[in-house]
Amino acid sequence: MKQALVHSWQNLSQDSPMAKLSRRRIIGEKMMISEISLEKGCLVPMHQHENEQFSCILKGWLRFSIQHSDNTITQYDVRAGQVMELPSQVPHAAEAIEDTLVLDLFSPPSATTGIDVHRGH
Repeated sequence: MKQALVHSWQNLSQDSPMAKLSRRRIIGEKMMISEISLEKGCLVPMHQHENEQFSCILKGWLRFSIQHSDNTITQYDVRAGQVMELPSQVPHAAEAIEDTLVLDLFSPPSATTGIDVHRGH
């Protein structure tokens, strides 16, 4: 039988897959949650993934750029208390306008996300 677990963010390992960004993750069977800290000026390049994603802004301000099928871009300013819903395979980028703390929920879970694809770039 599966076990219920309690996690503490400060006790989870932290990685930094790109400059000005650090994260901690809990990867479950059917979903994943990531606590992500972005420093002002952090740029997450345009990417897309199979996962459905909800970005819950806890502190700060992210500017999301969404690329449409006709290659036009729409920008959304998402601030503390707001959630950006990103369906599967929607190309998106993000810029931290301020120091920002985000909870990202992904389904299905995966060991890599868009920020891992750009690791080292």
